[in-house]
Amino acid sequence: MWVRSVTDERISRATELARENPELTAAVLLAVGVGVVVAYALFRARRPAGVKFRRLLAEQDEIAVLMHPNPDPDAMSAALGVASLANQVGVDATVQYPGQIRHQENRAFRTVLNLDLDPIKHVSDLAAESVVLVDHNEPRGFAGADGVLPTAVVDHHPGDGSGEAFTDVRTDYGATASIVAEYFEENGATPVPPDKHASETESDLTLSTDTATGLLYGILADTKHLTVGASERDFAAAAYLYPGVDQDRLDRIANPAVDAEVLEVKARAIAGRRIEGSFAVADIGGVNNVDAIPQAADELIQLEGVSAVVIIGERDGTVHLSGRSRDDRVHMGNAIQSVLADVENGDGGGHSRMGGGTITPTVDPTGDEEGTTVNRDELTDALFRAMAGDM
Repeated sequence: MWVRSVTDERISRATELARENPELTAAVLLAVGVGVVVAYALFRARRPAGVKFRRLLAEQDEIAVLMHPNPDPDAMSAALGVASLANQVGVDATVQYPGQIRHQENRAFRTVLNLDLDPIKHVSDLAAESVVLVDHNEPRGFAGADGVLPTAVVDHHPGDGSGEAFTDVRTDYGATASIVAEYFEENGATPVPPDKHASETESDLTLSTDTATGLLYGILADTKHLTVGASERDFAAAAYLYPGVDQDRLDRIANPAVDAEVLEVKARAIAGRRIEGSFAVADIGGVNNVDAIPQAADELIQLEGVSAVVIIGERDGTVHLSGRSRDDRVHMGNAIQSVLADVENGDGGGHSRMGGGTITPTVDPTGDEEGTTVNRDELTDALFRAMAGDM
């Protein structure tokens, strides 16, 4: 009885105080309201990125998961993961890409995992208004790309692109596949071993064997088997994925048959290389398969005494550059970008260890003259200066 009496007395005093000081009461209520809003905002901010991403996907009717031109295993595996996550929350997802899939490793990845990938040439080919970019942060490679405002961006490359509702760009990660693997882990998804079925797991979300195998290979491919540019989180993602990986299919993706032209291009690069100090540039001339160019760069960087290399090749009038560096003095992406910034129709960039670019021919709008391309000897000289830090 005494407690009830004290409580009633305090309520009575509080009521009387509120009547006598309405302004103070309003201020207190406002402060409490603001506190609740701030606390809720902090709660939302602390949600893992994967949870936020899953909830965003669930709000869409359908999505187009868009990869960069000529997608590699990291892009394809990240897209596969996003599509799988979307499907599990009831959203239709179409994986799309501009360009072609030519590299034997990329073709094997697509074939072994039986991926359904949709090529596009124009913005009107996009399967949905809601677009999720993976492994790049600015749409490119198809007509009308500049007009696309992506709903979400998931990437590990530097750049200024962002999503309208969600942006997760982690340049300290070695692969976008690692980020997507984290999304599954943060949502409590259980990797399904190759000898089991998803129905045998107890979690609401699962990580299928196809997706786990793809994501692991995406990480391995972009980090040279966790030896170049890999972060602690890349190792952690690989460990999380491992129980669901199909070792046989992983081996089939990693060891596809090598195209005869790739071997020829590698030989031309080695034989025709120009060396200055520990830097090498090789102009291999015309190629049918432009994916042979980065493979030649991978081969040349292994040569003793070579710490940075750029391969130059041409297909259908477009000059393609691919560079590799294991020299801390040479940021390959910046080196190629600095050279192509001064070249008409040139575009390039990349990471410290890996970079690339293209130079499209200048076309006479009147049609009276043939298109012209850059002087390749001058380009070679400029690349050497850039690797030496003179640009």
